[in-house]
Amino acid sequence: MPDRESMPYRPCVGIALFNRDGRVFIGSRKWEGDPEDSAARQAPWQMPQGGIDKGEDPLAAARRELWEETNVRSVQLLGQTEDWISYELPDDLLGVAFKGKYRGQRQLWFAFLFEGEESEIDVASPGDGTAPAEFNSWRWEELDALPDLIVPFKRGIYLEVVAAFQHLPATIRQNA
Repeated sequence: MPDRESMPYRPCVGIALFNRDGRVFIGSRKWEGDPEDSAARQAPWQMPQGGIDKGEDPLAAARRELWEETNVRSVQLLGQTEDWISYELPDDLLGVAFKGKYRGQRQLWFAFLFEGEESEIDVASPGDGTAPAEFNSWRWEELDALPDLIVPFKRGIYLEVVAAFQHLPATIRQNA
């Protein structure tokens, strides 16, 4: 097994996309592996997220990742987490996931309000058809429900994201 302590975290962004009802976008991960062995089959849902390119501003990365995974561009920035949030890969994925380069991810999370029509959301052909699909379906969900819908090793991150953005659903509904 690789030496976890000598491996860096992959710099990433995460996106909490809220609708005008104060619910958040979640996508069901597209899985092409053995469904019996898939952690994604046990807890397939997650919010959009992805790597920050070298030299890229985190906010620009968040907007790019959102577009590449959902086709969404019609958004208003609501906020971001104060600090980076990290998670560790489980031992069985260390040296395998992320091409074996990283021990986990270090993420900065952004909250956006979706201002478009739902027809803008296209997880089957995101990025106007230029990006590979990462989700096979999506839905709007209550923010508080998310930690129970994702893979267990990301639960801590989602608890922190929920805490950071817990005030937004009520504020959004009040202003709608």
